[in-house]
Amino acid sequence: MTATASATDQVESSSRTRDVSTAPPWTASKKARITSYVLSGIACLFLAGDAVGKLVAMPEAVEGTSQLGWPVGVLRPLGVVQLVCLALYLVPRTTVLGALLWTGYLGGAVATHVRVENPWASHILFPVYVALLLWGGLWLRDRRVRALLPLRERP
Repeated sequence: MTATASATDQVESSSRTRDVSTAPPWTASKKARITSYVLSGIACLFLAGDAVGKLVAMPEAVEGTSQLGWPVGVLRPLGVVQLVCLALYLVPRTTVLGALLWTGYLGGAVATHVRVENPWASHILFPVYVALLLWGGLWLRDRRVRALLPLRERP
């Protein structure tokens, strides 16, 4: 009887696990999904523009990089890193990895602005705003991220 009960428990346990793993991760209301795409879209458009500006060495990017104390030779490699992070964020299977990589990259931007003593609201915190848009959009559309980062205590 014990063997039968444990076999039944295993089947029930595996079927519950299977149901959870096969449920789509983007289960959210229509309004939440639309808001998530808007938030992520704003961040992605900004980040894509910044990456392209670095890749083509736009005068603004060259000047900004110099003002931050970085050699101009880092522009293109940074643009490539940004495009890789953006691609990872835009692919649903790797979006969390992309968000994590962006968080690290944007943390470096915060550190750079602190080092050169730029203004807080407009320069130092701007990468934080972008990261909040990226993670906010992801949080709204992906139940797995909501489970990892709950905004309220579960009953």
